[in-house]
Amino acid sequence: MHRRGVGAGAIAKKKLAEAKYKERGNVLAEDQIAQMSKQLETFKTHLEEFASKHKQEIRKNSQFRVQFQEMCATIGVDPLASGKGFWSEMLGVGDFYYELGVQIIEVCLALKHRNGGLITLEELHHRVLKGRGKFAQDVSQDDLVRAIKKLKAMGNGFGMIPVGGSYLVQSVPAELNMDHTVVLQLAEKKGYVTVSEIRDSLKWERERACHVLDHLLKEGLAWLDSQAAVEPQYWLPALFAELFLQDVTPEEANQMTP
Repeated sequence: MHRRGVGAGAIAKKKLAEAKYKERGNVLAEDQIAQMSKQLETFKTHLEEFASKHKQEIRKNSQFRVQFQEMCATIGVDPLASGKGFWSEMLGVGDFYYELGVQIIEVCLALKHRNGGLITLEELHHRVLKGRGKFAQDVSQDDLVRAIKKLKAMGNGFGMIPVGGSYLVQSVPAELNMDHTVVLQLAEKKGYVTVSEIRDSLKWERERACHVLDHLLKEGLAWLDSQAAVEPQYWLPALFAELFLQDVTPEEANQMTP
């Protein structure tokens, strides 16, 4: 027996059904998008009302400001995206982060001769707070990170290097690759590192370790102690300054000059 072929009518009927399913699917997708857009718009309206009601607390309380920034991020709103518009006029955050950026630059420039343009986020926070005085608006490390990201977008050499659970803030346009970052992380605990420590911890050849350390010396990011007992030590000013700050009392820290 010969198998009967599928008729033209059946094929046309199948294609028609597929077209209807596709059309129905498109309608459902458009409805979902419209519904989500409406929900986001409602949430944004409520967010604006919240900001209007709590603007003084957002401006003065750093922890409250962090939570507000996280709320904004959930719907893709960036209060720092522009110096003009609703968010800037309502909260004054544009001026706040602009002024904070200027203070960050001032601190980094004042310490560049000592640390080569590399400073821990903790030390930067300490010095910015000291410079602002007791009665100024509170500033958190999260505020510093947001301001630095804005400075980075301007292309003036600012960036952040993850070290441990925090960051090193880079304020000069030095070329630092992953090798340099790993060595900085290795030096975090003691404030210095040696060629032998790099070779033992990272399993590098001597030439690779020396190349990285020579670059850090050239950029002014490291100091060489050639009179160390066992072998030369490469000190990172940004890191051993932070270790020193951890050993002094708050009263002594406040008396320190930049």
